[in-house]
Amino acid sequence: LVGGGAMSGGTRLENANPVIFQRSGERQLTASEEDDDVHDPIDDREIFDILSINDPEHPLSLEELNVVEQVRVKVDDAGSTVGVEFTPTIPHCSMATLIGLSIKVKLLRSLPDRFKIDVHITPGTHASEDAVNKQLADKERVAAALENSSLLEVVNQCLSTRSV
Repeated sequence: LVGGGAMSGGTRLENANPVIFQRSGERQLTASEEDDDVHDPIDDREIFDILSINDPEHPLSLEELNVVEQVRVKVDDAGSTVGVEFTPTIPHCSMATLIGLSIKVKLLRSLPDRFKIDVHITPGTHASEDAVNKQLADKERVAAALENSSLLEVVNQCLSTRSV
């Protein structure tokens, strides 16, 4: 599912000087959101907040690199669907499948089973977007990738919380 030297163990970075964006602030919770007796549908911002994922090449989050943006998150709570478009920092990014897999795994681990999760590259932003999107949409390939212990370790590193 993924090729290349993930987590840059001394290898040359593909995008050595990425543009860094400011993180969005903490979301203010409303009284009804904190009330366990009130049905609170999952919304775009809630999903975006879940996606605090580390970039595999840089000590930055996908949000700081503008790889994930709240405007590219679509949620239909009633229909139980979540869609996330992500934008690699460069058109030939070899980490695109790993990034997409990390987003998908984070959502699979965080959301109730009822949700159908669609993760794909923002159209027109990657040279191999069709191939990457096909891999990310294939449940069997995703499951097989996660059975690969070294790949799973890299995904878990992307999902781990980093000390700032």
